[in-house]
Amino acid sequence: MTAALVAAVTLLAVQQLRPGQRVITQDDIDAAVRESLEREPLPSAAAKAYEAILPSVVRVVGLMDEKDEGEDNAEQRAMERSLGTGVVIVDNGTILTNLHVVAGARKVRVRFANGFESEAAMVGAQPEDDLAVLKAFSVPDDLPAATMRSTADLRPGDHVLAVGHPFGIGPSASHGVVSGLKREFRSDEGEKTLSNLIQFDAAANPGNSGGPLVTMDGHVVGIVTAILNPSEQRTFIGIGFAVPIENAATAAGMHPF
Repeated sequence: MTAALVAAVTLLAVQQLRPGQRVITQDDIDAAVRESLEREPLPSAAAKAYEAILPSVVRVVGLMDEKDEGEDNAEQRAMERSLGTGVVIVDNGTILTNLHVVAGARKVRVRFANGFESEAAMVGAQPEDDLAVLKAFSVPDDLPAATMRSTADLRPGDHVLAVGHPFGIGPSASHGVVSGLKREFRSDEGEKTLSNLIQFDAAANPGNSGGPLVTMDGHVVGIVTAILNPSEQRTFIGIGFAVPIENAATAAGMHPF
């Protein structure tokens, strides 16, 4: 409840205590609430979820050249870098991302939400779920770790938010719903099949890989890993997949829920 809304309701209650004043009705209270909300609208659930997760989201860049320092360079060919997203799960700089984001990279650089940058090393991997665990060499002060939540009560139709750096732009948020559970995805080359995935329809594109799939309370339930793409355009058509956070926690050596 906003401060203005509290003040409006309190004023009505005080007025009702004065002798000779008319009785304040529920209609009066409803009118005061509507007026307050019109002046100071409440943020959406998706906006609050984004604010909650944003400090824990990082931009991940896999550098294929030892001399590349990761600085933005208009002449740098996109194919020479692998762009993705990660999420901090331990405040010492432990980060979850997708294995395909950092596979083959000579160096890995991460950029935290406040702009702080650091090199990072891969300290763990779970290839069957396309997961990698990174450890940043240095971290900003008061780095918050994301809150993870079991997917046991996740249902199709639940609202979720995908946060990441699509095409290197971000952080960006997209809002949608869980479309299905326990899905299976086969890569375009047919070399790898991922199973037990969360299907969602929040927009995701290259660069979202490794980013968090978040519930409306700001808790991470999955790591975005793939999009269904029957064309060669590599753009979102409405079907994305995320690895459940239970699998991701296991990859990081943490006990599942």
